[in-house]
Amino acid sequence: MRHSVAMGLLGLVLSGCTFNFPLFPAPGPLQETQVDGTGKAKVLLVEISGMISSQEKEGFRPAPSMIASVKEQLTRAAKDDSIKALVLRINTPGGTVTASDIIYHELKTFKANRKVPIIASIMDLGTSGGYYIAAAADTVVAHPSSVTGSIGVIMLTVNAKGLLEKIGVEATAVTSGPRKDMGSPFRTMTLEERAIFQGLIDSFYQRFLNIVQEGRSNLQMEQIKRLADGRIYTGEQAKAAGLVDEIGYLEDAVELAKKKAGVTEAKVVTYKRPGEYSNNVYSKLVAPNGLASLADFDLATLVRGGTPQFMYLWMP
Repeated sequence: MRHSVAMGLLGLVLSGCTFNFPLFPAPGPLQETQVDGTGKAKVLLVEISGMISSQEKEGFRPAPSMIASVKEQLTRAAKDDSIKALVLRINTPGGTVTASDIIYHELKTFKANRKVPIIASIMDLGTSGGYYIAAAADTVVAHPSSVTGSIGVIMLTVNAKGLLEKIGVEATAVTSGPRKDMGSPFRTMTLEERAIFQGLIDSFYQRFLNIVQEGRSNLQMEQIKRLADGRIYTGEQAKAAGLVDEIGYLEDAVELAKKKAGVTEAKVVTYKRPGEYSNNVYSKLVAPNGLASLADFDLATLVRGGTPQFMYLWMP
């Protein structure tokens, strides 16, 4: 039988017939996948992994941005009354200020509408923008070996002036005002321009502090400011400082979610696209570290576009 089918296909090819089908199919709509547990109630596992940005993933298998993906998952979950709790599986060094804030906002909106508990489970990394998002949860659980904190803002830009001078290239900008090209990679930043950028960073930083205070009612603002100098913490250190609530594994976060939802048993489900395989709560977990953590964010755009990037990001 197989021989006959193969010979038939070969005959069609030799006869000049062409086939039009995609080698890498386009991503389809989300599908619910059960990865653990039993019962009618559901605990939805939402992954926040890799660089937090609004940038869509390109390549052989293009995918929506993290913002679009989280929004799509929450929109679907809002229509399912069987979902009794949400667990955020966080493994990220952070990302852009706006992307982090949008995801935080979407989570708070979902919680206000559905009134279900949200548990954040910090894996390898839950720093800066990752911790910002975790602040939307009712309870933050840190893995025993996780790294968190890095509360603060960093502005990423480049200065290519010296390089251009070495290769004999000069960039000229014609502007309507002296500050129109501030932050340009083709000239040195002035003290006045640095002060303007610092004002923006201070504003974003204050917003971060306010978000932390809203999520950490156990801490006063002065305590938060002392903790929020950009330093990182182990899970145990963060718990001692009051930045996280519990130390535990992802399974512990799931059990806590069920307890807060008032159910004794529940299915743990995720939303995946066709072709993605998941058979347990750790499936498709990315462990960002070092330069690999920037894989989902095109830093070359800093050079091409020259626009400074404001980030809630731990980037040593």
